[in-house]
Amino acid sequence: MSEIDPKIDALVPAWLYLPDISERWGVVITEVRDMVRNRSLLAVRRGPNKSLQVPADFIEDDGPVKHLVSTLTVLRDSGFSDQEILEWMFTEDDSLPGSPIQALRENRGTEVKRRAQALAL
Repeated sequence: MSEIDPKIDALVPAWLYLPDISERWGVVITEVRDMVRNRSLLAVRRGPNKSLQVPADFIEDDGPVKHLVSTLTVLRDSGFSDQEILEWMFTEDDSLPGSPIQALRENRGTEVKRRAQALAL
């Protein structure tokens, strides 16, 4: 995992450390680390201590936002880097409207995945 580009970092309004996510979900930290390792959760190194952090918008009280994992898979399979994924997820898209992560949080996952799949063509 590379350090995040400042331009992309500025797109993401809030971040969570892995221990905070494990506490929120009521699971051991290794479960959250495994999700990052198996790429079902996207984390980047940022901040003064370069700790792994996840965009807060990716997290719900009981797990990742619905359809996030499948959207990440589609984007990665299309060759997107983690930073490119973050940029795409947090950039406004007039056709949605709003950003893809906003649409996922509003349970409009089908629309988001359709756009992600179109990027692969």
